[in-house]
Amino acid sequence: MLPAPTGDSAAADEPAAAARDAIAGGRTALGIEFGSTRIKACLVDADDPSVVLAVGSHEWENAYVDRLWTYAIDDVWSGLQAAYAALVADAEARHGVAPTTVGALGVSAMMHGYLAFDETGELLVPFRTWRNTNTGAAARELTELLGVNIPLRWSIAHLHQAVVDAEPHVPRVRFVTTLAGYVHWRLTGRKILGVGDASGMFPIDPQTADYDADLVGRYDALAAGRIPPLRDLLPQVLVAGEPAGELTAEGASLLDPSGALQAGAPLCPPEGDAGTGMVATAAVAPRTGNVSAGTSIFAMVVLEHPLAEVHDELDIVTTPAGDPVAMVHCNNGASELAEWAGLFGRFAAASGAVTDPDAVFDTLLREALTGEDDAGGLLAYNHLAGEPIAGLTEGRPLLVRSPGSRFTLGNLMRAEVYGVFATLALGMRVLDDEGVALDRMLAHGGVFRTAGVAQRFLAGALDAPVSVAATASEGGAWGIAVLAAYLRSRGAAEHDLDAYLRDRVFRDVEFETAEPDPRDVAGFAAYLSRYDAGLAVERAAVEALPEPTASSTSPEGSAQ
Repeated sequence: MLPAPTGDSAAADEPAAAARDAIAGGRTALGIEFGSTRIKACLVDADDPSVVLAVGSHEWENAYVDRLWTYAIDDVWSGLQAAYAALVADAEARHGVAPTTVGALGVSAMMHGYLAFDETGELLVPFRTWRNTNTGAAARELTELLGVNIPLRWSIAHLHQAVVDAEPHVPRVRFVTTLAGYVHWRLTGRKILGVGDASGMFPIDPQTADYDADLVGRYDALAAGRIPPLRDLLPQVLVAGEPAGELTAEGASLLDPSGALQAGAPLCPPEGDAGTGMVATAAVAPRTGNVSAGTSIFAMVVLEHPLAEVHDELDIVTTPAGDPVAMVHCNNGASELAEWAGLFGRFAAASGAVTDPDAVFDTLLREALTGEDDAGGLLAYNHLAGEPIAGLTEGRPLLVRSPGSRFTLGNLMRAEVYGVFATLALGMRVLDDEGVALDRMLAHGGVFRTAGVAQRFLAGALDAPVSVAATASEGGAWGIAVLAAYLRSRGAAEHDLDAYLRDRVFRDVEFETAEPDPRDVAGFAAYLSRYDAGLAVERAAVEALPEPTASSTSPEGSAQ
């Protein structure tokens, strides 16, 4: 018989035993997020959500079909199952036990877009994602009617554009939701959205944490006779911590076709990636903000008071608790940077140096530190899709330089990283003009995994300190797992979301803060001035180089 472990060995085994017990006993919270390039699953200890027990992921791609960005619905379910299976395998490898139940579950996904169903639950048209910019006429009409900015990507803009265009499917529409709402519906049978995700479908009244009744009435008057009343079409709205159904037997089999996962787990309200990003950075209180960088990039700032004016550059959305947030959203984030990483990775392989993609990305980001403060005169336009803030209906990725530019690898990579933040910086100027106060800005996303590069350059771009937590690379899948744990926690004690995050989740989490370097601030300002002037080149490229109409797949990288 082996002796019982003593001293340090026993102490070291305690966390491992606790993890096994939590998984076996279902004292866990599972978060699943559908990002633009990856579907991620994250299992945490429900009593201490800062402890990540297992993760899994699956890469997927959007397709450009008939001039619209979409994902195949079958890919939603095959990708979900692959990500969950990878998480189960990770749990078995790390802890020697596979989950058969979870204490709580949450679903998050890219916000906005258009999933329309008939009364039988049949999808009427392919999923139209947030990247589509064909809703200009509807967005303009709705902004004027409602008196708030309705961006092109919002679900109500997609719905109304279909109404305006008299698309054949419109008379059959009986339910409209987001991707997170759709998956939640199939897992639970309930048509629900978290308030943060709902705020990207239609404006929310902060006093009721529900769709603004006055604005709903205005829209119903506009669309009368063409579609049913809006409230009959939209999901029910819930705030963080409210129960949003249970995993049904059908839902459990959709998630885990092996049959090992049991039904019955409670679900938190499904949320959008913006809301889970706020949770993942503990930025849900007034005067806090966060930047999320992936296929898109956006900044969220929780407001103390309403903005003085309506701005095309700003969405007004909410936190998962229903507090108003100003959002600067850019359709194009780190995907073009990932394309360059893929190119250099292929060059390395062709040269006989087999290199891990993450290592290639890390090497190139560090090389950006050797570039000149203003990127040596290079300009990188990362527009794979249209970019409303830049006035672009479509995207054409461009690298622009003059004969006198210093075309080095360091300058190229610095220009590409600057390009990720450039359009965001244009939008952030509006918040500055509104006098919005901000005590701290936090960042998360895969591009921040390489310490001291993207974070430093973002601090220079915003001329403000930027903090990154140790959990930053887990992103929204971890954020929605935290919201699922919050649901479980609220059953025992009432506490608001901000206090829960500060006291229970981030209490012992370390943040690394980058202060703006004056040279980076000046260099980025010079870059941005040229970038803004050079947008005329980008607009000319869109006009002169029309996109082929044939269906194609966008081979986006794994930056998110």
